[in-house]
Parts: sequence; C-alpha cells; structure tokens
Amino acid sequence: MDFLNAFLLLLNYIIVPALSYGSQLALGAIFVTLIYGILRFANFATGDMMSFGTMVTILFTWYFQSIGLNLGFLPTALLAIPIAIIFMILYMLTIDKVVFSYYRIKKSPPVVLAMVSIGVMFVTQAVVRIIIGPFDRRFFDGEKFIIKATEFKEMTGLNEGLTIKSTQIITIILTIVVVSILFWFLNKTRTGKSMRAYSDNEDLALLSGIDPKKVVLITWIIAGVLATIGGALYGLDKSFKPFTYFNNMLPIFAAAIVGGIGNPFGAFLGGYVIAFSEVLITYAYKKFFTYILPETLEPDSLMQLLSTDYKFAVSFSILVIVLLFRPSGIFKGKVL
Repeated sequence: MDFLNAFLLLLNYIIVPALSYGSQLALGAIFVTLIYGILRFANFATGDMMSFGTMVTILFTWYFQSIGLNLGFLPTALLAIPIAIIFMILYMLTIDKVVFSYYRIKKSPPVVLAMVSIGVMFVTQAVVRIIIGPFDRRFFDGEKFIIKATEFKEMTGLNEGLTIKSTQIITIILTIVVVSILFWFLNKTRTGKSMRAYSDNEDLALLSGIDPKKVVLITWIIAGVLATIGGALYGLDKSFKPFTYFNNMLPIFAAAIVGGIGNPFGAFLGGYVIAFSEVLITYAYKKFFTYILPETLEPDSLMQLLSTDYKFAVSFSILVIVLLFRPSGIFKGKVL
C-alpha cells in the first residue's frame, strides 16, 4: 500500500503537472522552431505573442461570461480561443508586413532579425499591459477537478488522494490533437511539403517553383494557432500575468534547442524533457521516501535538490549543456 501511496505522490506532483506543463512548452517550442527553420531567425517575441493571444482569449471569455454563454463543465475560454486565433494571426501578419518583411527583402542576417524581434517583443508587451494591465487575471470557469483527492481517498482507502484538474487533461488532449494535425499537414499535404523543402534549401525550393510568400503566410498562420492555444492553455492551467509569459521564453527556447531547433518533432519532445527536468529537480521527495524506505532510514530533510524559485535555472543549465556538447539537439536540427 505504501508503494501505491508513493506512486500517487509522483502522479499528483510530478507526472501529471509535468505532462501538462510540457504540453504548453511543446506548443511554444514548435512555434520557435518553425519560425527559425523557415523564416531563419530566433523570434524573441514568442512569449509575448503567446501573451497577446491569451489576452484576446480572456477578453472574449469575459464577454461570453457576461452574456451568459458557456460550455457547462468545460471552460468558456474554449469558445474564445478560435476568435483569439484570428486576432493573433492578423497581428502576426501585420507585424510581418510592417517589420520583418523589410529585413527579409533586404536579405538581412539572422542576427538582425533576432534583434528586431526584441523590439517587437517590447511593443507587444506594452500593448498587452495597456489593454489588460500587468496584474494576475484568472478566467477559468466550469468544473475545476475531474478527480478530487477526498473522493479518491474515500473510494480507495489510501492515505494519498489523486487530484487531476480539468485544465490539465484539456491541455494534454488539445496539444496531442493540434500537434497531430500539424505533423499530418507538414508531412502529407503539398503545402506542408513545400514548407519543409523551403526550410531545407531555400534556393532549390525557389527554383522548383515554390511561392515564398505563401510559405511565409502559412508559417505565420500556424504560429498564430500555436501561440494562442499554448498561451491560453497555460493561462487556464495557472493564471495570466504578462510578465510570466516573458519569463517562459527561456524554457520554450530551451525546449526547441534541446529537441533540435528547426525540427518540429524534436521541439515537441523537448517541451516534455524541459518540463520533467524542472519538476523532478525542484520536487521535495521527503514524503515519497517516507513511504518506500524503512522507518529507520526515513529522511529528516526535504530531499529537494533545488527550490522551485530556481526552476528556470534548470532550463538554463540544460540549454547551456546542450549548446556546448550537442548544439544540433537530440534530433538533429540547425546548429545555432
């Protein structure tokens, strides 16, 4: 029984949260890797673009709630996400037309585009904070838990309960659906194959008759979908605060680079590598070892490698190690 309690601890505090957090990072990392692989620059505005999409989701969620429109036990934000995706795509295409296209036509080096994206980052931050403010915003409604700890304890008679939030399951399922559709699109459709060809060899793709404007357009559309869904799911699962999304840029970039930047599947897996690393290293294992070890060997300390305050240090350390020893990532991507 003690081993079951120990497993439930891991399920509650490591496995399910890391799967949910990893799904959110995976969507952001795929966004980063698509922009880098096809448009050939590191987009440092990724976190704030996700923040923009989440802001629009929140505004429409509040509107739907005010008129009594909801999805019952599911969060109303799921109704708002499709509308927010449209706004996000329009915003991205506007930014590309006004800013990035100029440097792309001039054939500016990637470092210039990366620096320009920092400017876009600050502008997007300002827009979000002016419209919705810098404070925490919670917009979740519907049924909060699928499984509650107290009910699970009563049902099983175990010391540890199992708690699974609806937002965690929604995040995992929606990520699997979105990523599956994306991989099918990239591998099976003519447009997707054109995008991959353009990413592999731009000159050869142009000689083959591939329209670069169409490739750029589709890339930003996909990026808009990923940014909005990833950002909204993160906000639903935790809360929305613009500065938090700026901070998330580090684990998102770490996930993209660990998986192999320019490789969407690698970015997807990289999200889970970073999420599990952060959660595993910052979790306090005292109670876990109390269940599985004899009483004489029970630990007195928290058995925690790092405080949760240092979780971004885990992402940064992994990022540095990968760049030093395997810059192409787990799955070979483009070397930075």
